[in-house]
Order: sequence, then C-alpha cells, then structure tokens
Amino acid sequence: MNQNKMLLLEDGSVCYGAGFGSGESRIFEIVFNTSPVGYQEIISDPSYTDQGVVMAYPLIGNYGIAAEDFETKTPTIGALIVREYNDEPSNFRSMQTLDDVMKAYGIVGISGVDTRWLVRRIRDYGSCRAMITDSTADIETALEEVRSFRLPTDAVARVSRKAAEFYRSEKQLYHVVAVDCGMKENILRSLLKRGCDVTVVPYNTPAEEILRLKPDGVFLSNGPGNPEDVPELIDTVRALHGAVPIFGICLGHQILALSYGAKTYKLKFGHRGGNHPIKNLAADRVEITSQNHSYAVDADSLSDTQLQVTHINLLDNTVEGAACPGDKAFGVQYHPESAPGPQDSAYLFDEFIRLMKEEK
Repeated sequence: MNQNKMLLLEDGSVCYGAGFGSGESRIFEIVFNTSPVGYQEIISDPSYTDQGVVMAYPLIGNYGIAAEDFETKTPTIGALIVREYNDEPSNFRSMQTLDDVMKAYGIVGISGVDTRWLVRRIRDYGSCRAMITDSTADIETALEEVRSFRLPTDAVARVSRKAAEFYRSEKQLYHVVAVDCGMKENILRSLLKRGCDVTVVPYNTPAEEILRLKPDGVFLSNGPGNPEDVPELIDTVRALHGAVPIFGICLGHQILALSYGAKTYKLKFGHRGGNHPIKNLAADRVEITSQNHSYAVDADSLSDTQLQVTHINLLDNTVEGAACPGDKAFGVQYHPESAPGPQDSAYLFDEFIRLMKEEK
C-alpha cells in the first residue's frame, strides 16, 4: 500500500496510510462512529460538518454510492478515516464509488490506519483536533498548525438553507415549519409520508415570521456544533413556547432544552452510531437508536425548568429525551428517522402528529 498520507493528532500521535477522496490537507475534530453500514448517509449528514469520522467497522466503500441515499445535497463532513477502503463496489444500486463522491465534494480520506487503536484512543482521551496531510510533511510544523487551529463556531449558519422552501405531501393533513440547522433528508421524508406539508426555513428565522406561516407544528432539526453557538434560535424557540406543538431532534432537542433554561455540556467523545440503547421511561421499554452528537443536556439543570426527562441513555445515563407536556413540546437526542440505523423510534413522528391533531 502506498502510504502517501499522514494522520496527525494534536497530542503528537501519527498514523500513515493511503489517501482517497480529495488530496488536500485538512484540520478537523476527530470522532468515531460504530455503525457497520451507512457510510454514505454518514458522509452526507450535515451534523458531521468540520469533523473527521473514524469508522469502527473495518471495510468501507464495498457497496458504493446510491443516488437516492444522500442526506444532504452538499456534504460538509471534514474527513473519513477507515481501516480498509474498497474501490470496486458490488451493489446493483451503486452509481458511483465513495472515492468519486469524496473527490467531488472536497472530502479528504485516509485508509490503512489502525482504526481499533484510534477508537480506543478517542474513547480514553476524548475527541481532539487532527489533520490529514501528505506523509512527507514536516511533523513539527504540521503539529503547530493543528494545535493553533480554532474549530469554527458558524457551522449551523453554513449548512442551513438560505431561503424558505415548501414541500407538499400527498394527503396535506398538517403544515409543519421545520427550522433547518442542517436537517437530514430522511426527516423531511418522514414528515411528508405522514401527510405533513413542510415549509423548511433558515435557522435564524424569527418567531413572528414562523407564526405568520400558520404552522400546525414546529420542528427543530439536527445540526452540527455547540447549541450555544446559535443564541438567536434559542430566543426564537422560547417565543414559540405554548403557541404550537414543538418537536426537536438532536441539536433541536438541545436548543429546546436551552430555551427552557436548561444547560448543555460537551461529552468526552460523543455518541455516534446505530446501536445505542436508550430507555423510554414512560413505556418502560428499551429502544436501539441511531445517534450523532457531541453535546448533551445537563440532567441536573432540568430540575429548575418545566421540562421532564423522558428517555435516558443506558450506556452512560445521559439525558436522551425531555418534554414539557403543558406546551406540547418535546425533543430527543437521538435520530428516530435513522438513515442509517434501527427503526425502533419512528413512533416519535406519530407522537408529533398526535399533538398537532389535538391542537387542531
């Protein structure tokens, strides 16, 4: 294998491997994902903006790329780090190779590295800054560049739509205004197939403008980065309390919690993958979920709010869901639309429909 690329962590750790995708150098926050499938959905999930993802599953690229499986039109992931890359996919749905797509969107990749070691290191020491560059680069110079790099705080602004877009469903039972912080396509599909017309608006749309659209409910999407980086959206959601049912996923859940006065914090290495067990406290039932986030809602801070915990993570006991029944508002930290992942939690979209039906 031609070891023409170097992966450099901010602690000075170095891995060498073969480059694929874009040939440029890139600095990012390194994280890991435990999903065995779904690399196309992962590279096209806007929540991975500015992050380099280590795939725990060893073989990536083997089923190629299908045109209808993208989660956004313009992928913004920072990098992809894999053990073994396969550039000869076997899949009747495949239209391109993963390498083709990564080149087209400027996504850097490195293969042939020890991803088991990388996952353990991130697990033990936490996510950190890292860089993929040429293997011939001067390590000390590159390390200084990595350590001085400041991770961007404008990720939501970069991935959000710049203007409102309307999508009509077949049944047209409800009208949902979806606030786009980096919304996955399968969220839109999940709402449309349940008879919701959807108006997707930019993340910084004021509450008055949202209410002028006469929604039956407001949806707060997933997205990248720290929820405290979008204070204008927190204020908007606060102004919507009690006006219409509200449903938040991932970043949207964190924004909802902050709007009620709760606090959030950054996890050591986050939750990413399609195999995370959570407990639905009301139903006393365990669900396997798909997750992708670096931040979580502080459980202790919820005691001073109107929110009550509805779901918890069984791996680390973090908050996975919260609701204010009086305002018909709720959110979950994980992804009920999955893509990729299990379908255990798709009922949450039906719960949103039920709240809108009651309000009508």
